[in-house]
Amino acid sequence: MILVTGISGSLGSLVFGGLSALDDITVTAGSRSGDSAGVRHIDFDDPATLVEGFRKVDVLVFISAGYAEDDVVLARHDAVVAAATAAGIRHVIYTSLAGSGDLMTIALPHRWTETRLASAPLDVTILRNGLYAEVPIGLAAAGAASAAQTGFYTTAFGNGRVSAVAREDLADVAVRVAAETSRDLTAGGRSRHAGKVYELEGVTTIGGSDIAAVLAESLDRPVSYRSMSLFDTRIALQDTGMEPYQVTNALSMFANIGAGALEASRTDLLELLTAEPRDVRALLTAAVRTGGYQSISITTTR
Repeated sequence: MILVTGISGSLGSLVFGGLSALDDITVTAGSRSGDSAGVRHIDFDDPATLVEGFRKVDVLVFISAGYAEDDVVLARHDAVVAAATAAGIRHVIYTSLAGSGDLMTIALPHRWTETRLASAPLDVTILRNGLYAEVPIGLAAAGAASAAQTGFYTTAFGNGRVSAVAREDLADVAVRVAAETSRDLTAGGRSRHAGKVYELEGVTTIGGSDIAAVLAESLDRPVSYRSMSLFDTRIALQDTGMEPYQVTNALSMFANIGAGALEASRTDLLELLTAEPRDVRALLTAAVRTGGYQSISITTTR
């Protein structure tokens, strides 16, 4: 049986839905608010729920616990690995951060968790997810009103670009890896994905000028890209009500984009998808026209 954690989050719900649609796969869901309607109570902040929650599970799809300070995330992930070991889980699939994000502040808990999993007596597959397409999409949608008034789209990308990937594509990869792992174990073998680290970077790069071009087309008026300093970005973010660690993470993302660090050099995405990747530029255009994705999301794991 497969268990997917974090099904109240966007990625977890997509993975669980994809696995549930497969006739030959047995899957259950885990959530902090579970323990009803077939959803197991899995609370990373309450380790006592984990061993019982992981009972009779062969494959754990471990959706990273974001939205917290690093020490909180490390404690949560440590508890998950310890409970998975105690419960006798055979294979863990962990949603991590793409290699291009190594210099970002959000990288530390992911790399720590990868090391922690490697030290446990478990078969492990690491899915290193690229930055969600919602990052440039959210920025574009948030800047549409200002661009309509001023003719400028302003953000802190500098001259850099980001390799963005649709969350649905990442979910499709996780579904495939989890399903194939479950089938391999049922057949009495070891998963073909055991010990693998897959880089799931996007195949489309987006820069400030690309967003400005989409805005210009959607608004039917000229829009030029203008870079914003990190100092001014910090001041602006502090007025949004974001937690201090969220401001730090957002600034780290912008700094990495501006430095050219988030433009991927390689990806395993095409080998693991059964269809062409979703068109990130089309998603960007659709979101601007419909007013979708009004908030910036920089998590890559949920």
